[in-house]
Amino acid sequence: MGVGIPELIFLAVILFVPVVGLLMISVMILAAGKRAKRLGYASTHEYLRAAPRTDAEKRDAVDIALKGLALCVLGLLFPPFVLAGLIPLFYGGRKMAYSSMGLGLVDDARPPRA
Repeated sequence: MGVGIPELIFLAVILFVPVVGLLMISVMILAAGKRAKRLGYASTHEYLRAAPRTDAEKRDAVDIALKGLALCVLGLLFPPFVLAGLIPLFYGGRKMAYSSMGLGLVDDARPPRA
């Protein structure tokens, strides 16, 4: 028995979802690393955990959250976008929440930068 068109479409979707999801996650990690270096953080992990202190960091947090939200909405049509969109939505939303609570103003974990 041969493989029909519906089976080929199903196999293509099964292979497409994880490949696109992993590709998008890796692109977002690289972009976060560039942002971390640009804003003066030692590592990407330190940047994602820190509460925003400056207006540039606050704008960046909103940008991260909105990109994540857009990918999640796009995920209604293409499922791998939901997986890739949840990561920036979480980190950007958390940074925005920290900023709205004023947590970026008093952070004793890091010494002030000159």
